[in-house]
Amino acid sequence: MQRTYSLKKNAQFKYVYRRGTSGGSHEMVMLYARSNSLKVGFSVGKKLGCAVVRNRIKRRLRAACAPLLPQMKPGLYVFIARQSAATADFDKLCRSMQYLLRKQNRLVTGPKTGQDEQTAKKEAVVKKAGDPA
Repeated sequence: MQRTYSLKKNAQFKYVYRRGTSGGSHEMVMLYARSNSLKVGFSVGKKLGCAVVRNRIKRRLRAACAPLLPQMKPGLYVFIARQSAATADFDKLCRSMQYLLRKQNRLVTGPKTGQDEQTAKKEAVVKKAGDPA
């Protein structure tokens, strides 16, 4: 994840905690506050383990967030890890993050991709072939 997308200052985190709306899943909680720019922060409490474990969780959360950045709407996001994030596999973290973003309607819905168009064309050909006329 690029540094331009990172929440860095304590005041920014406090603003999101105070003004943000929250949604939760089994592995994490997402807080969102409106803003013109896209900034993402990650929080892992000391209850989750020593510094090595906390940093590993943050690295995995950053890696799960990186491919979603182009689809995310502008705003300030904070992802707070829960205890199960320490033992969850990477795919589970990715799915949990996507679920939270969809739940709060924070993903941009763009035009259909080329792969979707190809699937639609294949379905149309199958329907034509199945017609008796």
